[in-house]
Amino acid sequence: MNVRIATMLAAVVPIAALGFLGSEVSVPYVALQPGPTYNTLGKVEIKKDVEKPVVDIEGAVVDPNPPGNLNMTTVSVRSKLSIFEALAYWLDGSSGVVPRSEVYPPGQSKDQIDKSNQAEFKKSENSAELAAARYLGYSIQVSVGEVATDGPSAGKLEQGDKIVEIAGQTIDSSHAATEIIGSHKPGSTLPLTVKRNGVDTKVEVVVGKRPDDKTRGYLGIGLSEDADVPFTITFNLADIGGPSAGLMFTLAVIDKLTPGPLNDGKFIAGTGTIDSVGTVGPIGGIRYKMEAAKDAGAQYFLVPAENCKEANATAPDGLKLVKVTRLADAVDSLKSLSSGGKNLPAC
Repeated sequence: MNVRIATMLAAVVPIAALGFLGSEVSVPYVALQPGPTYNTLGKVEIKKDVEKPVVDIEGAVVDPNPPGNLNMTTVSVRSKLSIFEALAYWLDGSSGVVPRSEVYPPGQSKDQIDKSNQAEFKKSENSAELAAARYLGYSIQVSVGEVATDGPSAGKLEQGDKIVEIAGQTIDSSHAATEIIGSHKPGSTLPLTVKRNGVDTKVEVVVGKRPDDKTRGYLGIGLSEDADVPFTITFNLADIGGPSAGLMFTLAVIDKLTPGPLNDGKFIAGTGTIDSVGTVGPIGGIRYKMEAAKDAGAQYFLVPAENCKEANATAPDGLKLVKVTRLADAVDSLKSLSSGGKNLPAC
């Protein structure tokens, strides 16, 4: 009897230990899955029984119920996986398992990562408003933000100065300002015209060395941009992070502020970062975003050009991919849908 018990224990204990480890011990991996999609032309519940437009524009005439969809897409991330859970997700064809460090940078707490993602999302909203306003022909004002107390502009430029010209060139974006400043050699004198207290003021600053590239010019200032528009825009999506909603937010603003449906009433989804001058940038997790879009009913998916190779390799059947490099590309592609979309730039 003792031998039988010992034999049984020798068999059962490792199995029980394996079961415990497999179900209770976390592994340093996360699961990626298709997340929810949101129609940026539609409404979202902000609290119980209260809905507001995802992109709410006040001070302008907009269509309260625009046809079709312009859906932004997301990726769902599941962390703290057990061995068995990680294996199940790995075997699931619609999910992926990647090292946790690819999603959550090492050395940062979850709160720090969440705050960073929220800041990126807010930045994408601001860039969307600026890119849409610029596309629609509204003027953009570039202003001086912080001035480094030990930088070249200390005592020369002031926070709130509106930059009119740099080296005789009219400035309409922070990107243009940065490029002109960077092109001047350290030690050279750079003339600027700024509007201070409503008065154009001439200022000369001796260019310093840029900290990360000592061959390029540096003024030691932060720059901010504001659109001179007669309306206000509020984005009403919460609990979403990252910058990848920028393109779809921008298209929703343009759609709402121009006559007729931009999407020809069709179901369009997409993703992509955007900067204030309309450059569309790559994102992560495009495979899962395309699957989410297809499941939601999308016919077309707007893909940042740099994501095209991955998108082509993982696109679900029946979803037409449209390559986008700049905002104007996306608008032109959507407009072409009304004539059959025969010349859409494919990935």
